[in-house]
Amino acid sequence: MRKCIRIIDSMNDIVGKICAYSILVMMLLVVYEVFTRRVLNQPTVWTFESITQVYGFHFMMVIPYTLLHKGIVNVDLLYGAFSKRNQAILDLATYALFFFPFILGVLFKGVPYAVTSWQQLETSWSVFAPPIYPFKTVIPVAFGLLFLQGVSEVLKRVLILMGEEYAPSHEHTPVEEQAELFKGETV
Repeated sequence: MRKCIRIIDSMNDIVGKICAYSILVMMLLVVYEVFTRRVLNQPTVWTFESITQVYGFHFMMVIPYTLLHKGIVNVDLLYGAFSKRNQAILDLATYALFFFPFILGVLFKGVPYAVTSWQQLETSWSVFAPPIYPFKTVIPVAFGLLFLQGVSEVLKRVLILMGEEYAPSHEHTPVEEQAELFKGETV
């Protein structure tokens, strides 16, 4: 069980770190668009659509990484007051009732959506008309990775219920590291 957790966590950590750099591509495209539009007064047809596609890729591909590092927003009204065991039980219930049905629903619809797009070699409706089938493939890939990360999170909760705890290879999540940086600062 621990080996499975370690493999899934490592894979999503690596994929997330690599895909996070796509934000730099998006930033360069935005700077280019602003420069050509405002300074040269010659806007381009292709940059807006390219920015949207890169942002979609970035957003989708870093979701599993975000779940791994506990960066997804949750409502903690009572959860923090529960024992680790009760937190694990609540987590397992919410994964079973909400997380996995949603992920499986998106995969069930997303895979044929991407396959059809590839079969048609689909392009966008704009004048630029870039191929969009690679970007539609991101949907099932990202949700497949998210499904695996959900499995990892469930296995971690099962370990807690068994009286053990999974110690990740990294000591702090990026969210915890950020909190440490701002500790003691007032706004």
